[in-house]
Amino acid sequence: MFDTLSDRFDAVFKKLRGRGSLNETNIQEAMREVRMALLEADVNLSVVKSFIARVSEKAIGRTVLNSLTPGQQVIQVVHEELVLLMGEKNSRLNLATQPPAVVMMVGLQGSGKTTTTAKLAGWLREKEHKKCLLASLDVYRPAAMEQLATVGQQVQVATLPIQIGQKPLEIALRGLEAARNGGFDILFLDTAGRLHINEELMIELQIVRDHIHPIEILVIADAMTGQDAVTVARSFNEQLDVTGVILTKTDGDARGGAALSIRQVTGKPIKFLGTGEALDKLEPFHPERLASRILGMGDVLTLVETAMANVDLAETAKLQQKMQTSSFTLEDFLAQMGQVKKMGSLSDLMNMIPGVKQAIKGRDMELGEAQFKKTEAIILSMTIQERRKHMLLNASRKRRIAKGSGTTVQDVNQLLKQFVQAQTLMKRLGKIGPKGMMRGGMPNLSRRPF
Repeated sequence: MFDTLSDRFDAVFKKLRGRGSLNETNIQEAMREVRMALLEADVNLSVVKSFIARVSEKAIGRTVLNSLTPGQQVIQVVHEELVLLMGEKNSRLNLATQPPAVVMMVGLQGSGKTTTTAKLAGWLREKEHKKCLLASLDVYRPAAMEQLATVGQQVQVATLPIQIGQKPLEIALRGLEAARNGGFDILFLDTAGRLHINEELMIELQIVRDHIHPIEILVIADAMTGQDAVTVARSFNEQLDVTGVILTKTDGDARGGAALSIRQVTGKPIKFLGTGEALDKLEPFHPERLASRILGMGDVLTLVETAMANVDLAETAKLQQKMQTSSFTLEDFLAQMGQVKKMGSLSDLMNMIPGVKQAIKGRDMELGEAQFKKTEAIILSMTIQERRKHMLLNASRKRRIAKGSGTTVQDVNQLLKQFVQAQTLMKRLGKIGPKGMMRGGMPNLSRRPF
């Protein structure tokens, strides 16, 4: 979502880092470029003005101008202000009430409200072991209730049985009773939306709020709509006094302005980000981590959390042992690739590692993604026996594999060559051992296999 903004910031700060010293003129020039970058990212104008004013005031202070690394100091100031702009720290859901805690989900049609309701319930079930119940109050959109039941089943969360003819408030009260009687920790109310904000919608939501007294009212806003998402969040907040925002579709070609504007405009925090269509693509919003990603500083904490959540540690240990004993096969390599894929795209993972985004150009990243898919296609086109014993691959088998994977025999040969090189390298490292590597130095790894 922030690729364009991140690239613009990188260009600005590269100039600053290249200067031995800074003066007010240098900083003002840089701030003009930062201002343009933020406006092009569709950040709210008033937010941009106040942000630039605060950064300029701090950057022109004696601490920065007299620093031995003024360029780095300016970047640090921008990072601090970005974090403040987005809310300083992760804002957790407030569930401190007598169960069931009621969470009311509001927003316009098309924002991903129903899917996000299921995602959040599934996240709470898995991460915090909460027993959740979903209830659809959308009596207007065709099959809205059935959709919630379907996605609820997919994330293994119970849904309130459908009773045709009830009004939204009646469904909410029935859901509250069912949640109490069933020993549920949380009741989610997936409310109806409209194509645009109108008085009828708000009155209906206010009636439900006033009778049910939800502890959390979360507005679901579509990041793809830019400043419209900010307007939607502000309107719902003015009418309902929401407790937070969930920004959806952040994996799309959005410019990021909503994420940088919502907190300052509404005074309410972004609590979660929807990062994809899959029902597990929801992550808590951490302002400090996102600010680091925007400025190319990486996000090691999220990388570690992603790995811990998706990587099978026992399987990884087994593969590592195979590498060290030279029994690592193409089948094992395919399994390893599968574990990497669970963590997300290569570009997402690379962006989390400090310095990698600057070192690897966008085109190189795209080529890496393409090569990853090509390698996977080639191995998948092999039989199980061929994956386990690559020596079986003669000319005719290679032609069959190339045809099945949509590649060339040369591609197959290149993969096999790199695989054999990797096996040889792992065998050498296994013999040397950790202490031997420290004494003799690591071999040349500049030509990485695969």
